[in-house]
Amino acid sequence: MAAMARPGNRPPDGRPGRGAWFLVLPALIPILVLSVGPLLYGIALAFTDSQSGRTRPTQWIGLLNFQDLAQDRLFWESFRIGLQWAVGVTVPQFLLALGLALLLNQNLRFRWLARALAIVPWAMPEIVVGIMWRLVYQPDAGLLGDALGTDNDWLGDPTTALPAVIVVGVWAGMPQVTVALLAGLANVPRELHEAAAVDGAGAWRRFRTVTWPAIRPIALAISALSFIWNLNSFALVYVLTNGGPGGRTRLPMLFAYEEAFRYGQFGYAAAMGCVLVAVVSVLLAVYLVGRLRGDDR
Repeated sequence: MAAMARPGNRPPDGRPGRGAWFLVLPALIPILVLSVGPLLYGIALAFTDSQSGRTRPTQWIGLLNFQDLAQDRLFWESFRIGLQWAVGVTVPQFLLALGLALLLNQNLRFRWLARALAIVPWAMPEIVVGIMWRLVYQPDAGLLGDALGTDNDWLGDPTTALPAVIVVGVWAGMPQVTVALLAGLANVPRELHEAAAVDGAGAWRRFRTVTWPAIRPIALAISALSFIWNLNSFALVYVLTNGGPGGRTRLPMLFAYEEAFRYGQFGYAAAMGCVLVAVVSVLLAVYLVGRLRGDDR
């Protein structure tokens, strides 16, 4: 009977047979062609002197791009701005999304409509979001200036440009965090809340002892992914400020884009991309190690 129950495409040692790989190939080939291939090409390009409009062949220069990058004050300044942007967007984004998810998880009238409206920013392309908020921030006829009775140039003032862009980032990314937290809240048994309420636990105590332990893995995962996504942001800030004024909102991806497509320094821009890939890889490794340790407890 045991021999009849064994799948025919699985060898005796338990490893997948050759037929299983043919089922994986349709999903594996696009990943290799569209993700792994360009990544490896970009890494190789970082060790060359590739430039636009050159007639002589590209030459291998080793670590020279990385040596120049280590002394590039403007790049590290953009990296500092990128960290400020990522933290400034991720933290309030999570806190607001958590509050909104807790509210939408209640048994309210027209809850379905509120949930639908809450994800509207998520459905809008970043280009459209950037254009819309540029109109909001317009110093002469913007909605914000009319509401406050001022004509401040929010995106053109060096002191307000980065906070103004962070507000847009929080607004645009909050729906996806809210949806993830709502999915976690849906799996929290209501019986636990009812039992805690019977024991005299208030709202904060029920959240701390019942809700948060249940949604903590999802909260950590979505926060880590949001931070990495925000650190690699490009389109939204590009449309809003194009890195200005005076480089106050020039994120690392914007800096690499300018080096590649404005100044034609493809090899140098690829080296910047390698640094960003390394940073993201370290962040992912830290998150995965922490997650595995948490699962072992």
